[in-house]
Amino acid sequence: MTTVRDFIGIGLGPFNLGLAALTAPIGDLDGLFLERKPNVDWHPGMLIEGTTMQVPFMADLATLADPTSEYSFLNYLKENGRLYPFYIRESFFQLRAEFQDYLRWAARKLDNLEFNREVVEVAWEDGVYAVTSQGPGGARTDRAKRLVLGTGTPPWVPPACRGLESETACHASSYLEHRDRLRECASITVVGSGQSAAEIYRDLLGGIDSGGYELNWVTRSPRFFPLEYTKLTLEMTSPEYVDYFHALPSDRRDELNLAHKGLYKGVNAELINEIYDVLYEKRFLMGTVPTRLLTNCTVEKTAEEGGTLRLGVRQHEQDRSFDLATEGLVLATGYSYRVPAFLDGVRDRLRFDATGRLEPRRDYSVDAAGTGEVFVQNAELATHGFTAPDLGMAAHRNSWIIRSMTGREVYPIEQRIGFQEFGAPA
Repeated sequence: MTTVRDFIGIGLGPFNLGLAALTAPIGDLDGLFLERKPNVDWHPGMLIEGTTMQVPFMADLATLADPTSEYSFLNYLKENGRLYPFYIRESFFQLRAEFQDYLRWAARKLDNLEFNREVVEVAWEDGVYAVTSQGPGGARTDRAKRLVLGTGTPPWVPPACRGLESETACHASSYLEHRDRLRECASITVVGSGQSAAEIYRDLLGGIDSGGYELNWVTRSPRFFPLEYTKLTLEMTSPEYVDYFHALPSDRRDELNLAHKGLYKGVNAELINEIYDVLYEKRFLMGTVPTRLLTNCTVEKTAEEGGTLRLGVRQHEQDRSFDLATEGLVLATGYSYRVPAFLDGVRDRLRFDATGRLEPRRDYSVDAAGTGEVFVQNAELATHGFTAPDLGMAAHRNSWIIRSMTGREVYPIEQRIGFQEFGAPA
């Protein structure tokens, strides 16, 4: 007899791993999670030594839904004999490599995760979803009443930089893999304006004197924006703000998402100040620091000439173009959601907006029928706003998904946590 599970989760980043942790104690909910990689692999290219998370440790897999969960970050510390050192350290922000280790620790404790299984096709058969995956032993089809899509957001490369074949050109997602080769270049250019660009620039800046390379940082932003991190701004990562945002017209939501970039795409203010301090020190020690920081600049074209990349750059405010030659190139240009190709066979069962984007409901369901068959994780920027990629809202989203799948509120869902009101008073 073919087993039909209650749900299949596709992809195992922090969001679906959090769903696995929160559904583990629910005896009447049978789920399976499939991941194409051999292990949980959270931004491996950006696990730069000494970098920390940008959200407090409570934004783990489970705590904000269930503070007693055995899958909490604090329990990870306790089981590894590091709870008191973390307490003495007096920082809410764990090391990024530590967060990766925590995710893998949690994955080892769960028995319904299958790695090395790449989903290649999803079909609708006999009233359930048939999920075919490739892995050790060949192809296999699992069946479930529901799907939870947690496939992540692939790296986004600007059109002008696509097709580059240089071994010293990479996206930030693979920075550490390329770092040694980059440091051998005579010149390196970092393109981007967010935290990843700043961390990579800071990492390369630290070795600019011994490495002997020229280092450029190019951003299309008019300045190096700090993340807005005041407490009343943080209230916008709240259930009631998501309610407010989701209820707005689509065009208004798109406008707000553009305006909200400083809330999740800026640079930690402490890092900006640290970069300035390092530049100041190196100028004192070196006399001249071989680096350039170029704002208001967009890379519009690229050409490869021998071992050199020639970037065609336009400065917006002056409307002037210039060339920038570099041997190494790091594109810290972010990520963008794409509907996975394996869903082609069930596109007619999914809900899309007029622009062709998935259009999740408030409960994160995206099936056309509205019966809670398919849910998304971090594919709802257009409908739920900048909280979509926020680790701090992951447990809240998973609580909604679990309530929709079980028909009951397993984990109490906060309705209002803020002091401010986001809409006009009733």
